Amino acid sequence: MKRIVVLGAGYAGMRTVKKLASSGVAAQIVLVNKNPYHYQTTQLHEVAAGTKEPADITFDVAQTFANKKNVQVIIDEVIRIDQDAKSVELRNNAPLQYDYLVNCLGFESETFGIKGADENGWPIIDINTALAARKHLEDTLKRYKTSHDPNDLRIIVCGAGFTSIEYIGELVYRLPRLAKEYGFPLNQVKIDCIEASPKILPMFDPKLSQWGVKYLEKRNVTFHVSTPITEVKPSAVMSNDKEFPANTIIWTTGVHGSHVIADSGYDQKRNRVVVTDDLRVNGLPDQFLIGDVSAVPNPSNGRLYPTTAQISIAQADCVAENLVALMNGQPTKKFVFNALGTVCSLGPKAGIASIDMFGHWNLKGWIAGVTKKFIADRSTLELTNIRTMLEGD
Repeated sequence: MKRIVVLGAGYAGMRTVKKLASSGVAAQIVLVNKNPYHYQTTQLHEVAAGTKEPADITFDVAQTFANKKNVQVIIDEVIRIDQDAKSVELRNNAPLQYDYLVNCLGFESETFGIKGADENGWPIIDINTALAARKHLEDTLKRYKTSHDPNDLRIIVCGAGFTSIEYIGELVYRLPRLAKEYGFPLNQVKIDCIEASPKILPMFDPKLSQWGVKYLEKRNVTFHVSTPITEVKPSAVMSNDKEFPANTIIWTTGVHGSHVIADSGYDQKRNRVVVTDDLRVNGLPDQFLIGDVSAVPNPSNGRLYPTTAQISIAQADCVAENLVALMNGQPTKKFVFNALGTVCSLGPKAGIASIDMFGHWNLKGWIAGVTKKFIADRSTLELTNIRTMLEGD
């Protein structure tokens, strides 16, 4: 019996295994993941801000597939992929042989070589880092009551991507409760968001982006655009000669793919591999790369699609179908992606959204927040709920 090995239990990996397990394909499916749980990466910012707990966005991987006899779950860390031997080197287990490999190992924090970013910034890339950032924030705010250091009430968010903006939205929502609990003056809290590019949320209609920016600015957030970060100190962020002081520095400037990609000798850039039109690795017909380790060109303009949960789910569906085709001696199909929209939350009760379903809709305020919470179609928007995504066919 053929063995299909899937690396990573993120959106792409979980969806791939789910689709394969219910396809009736005659193969052993092995899912490898570092942690025994799946976590919803699109909600890590909520854990970091303290509006949700890890239990709210995680669930047991093995339990999810407990009733699938053709699925084996291995909890271990992937070290390297030996492409010649068609095996995966694991930290605690013997090398795992495969007939077909689906690599969706996920992302890591990107520092772009900026001095001090690794040592002094608090990233939000998994459950552990989100909890660490949250603890540092709470400890620092609590300390103000005795330190009276204004920098204890200053928070810098480095970068203005989705994670940054959604984190800030959750933070301004929670700060009034923290102020009451820890006894610090809420009106003296200062949040600076530092961004190298000239625009905030450029993927939205300008009116939506402006509404989102003003919503946060009214809650004591200051945006600094066209401001490249040149150094991160223990209590300050530098942009050339300009200093932004703060005792909490959140690092959300961007991500790159898993280091396993470079360690395994792939032709890559920022640990992402440009894949063929059916999502395989050029020259390696037994390997598919999807999710954050893949780079997928848009056939209409040649530009790479952004790596999102939405595209990961669509890739997983395509790969599962292509694997079944290969096993049956049939041709694979090209990956086609039709984005159905984007939602950016600004806390639990507000947001902005651009949706292309039953027409085009631009939403803002509470209705966008509601949209984020109740989207349930299993492969629609970037914030699709993973539990719903795994149900049904």
